[in-house]
Amino acid sequence: MTRIRLASITELDKGQTKKFHYTQDGVPREGFLARLENCWVAYENRCRHIAISLDLDDGVFFTDDGKYFFCQTHGAVYEPETGLCVHGPCKDASLFS
Repeated sequence: MTRIRLASITELDKGQTKKFHYTQDGVPREGFLARLENCWVAYENRCRHIAISLDLDDGVFFTDDGKYFFCQTHGAVYEPETGLCVHGPCKDASLFS
């Protein structure tokens, strides 16, 4: 496993995200890093309902209240800490970390 530096501890404030690119099994992918209240998480930027990005290429991943990630296309809602879809067409599926 190759490690890559995504951000410094001071680069993102709580509730902010940053997109990044990586390769998995020879396939280019896009991910996003998020700084939460007490931790950092990183997920593949791909909705579990249909394989499209969660954001509309605008870097917006959080709901307006900042409590969840969401898919701007289908409205699927994910718990940030676990990546679990708690509402929407892919309920009970999880984002890939």
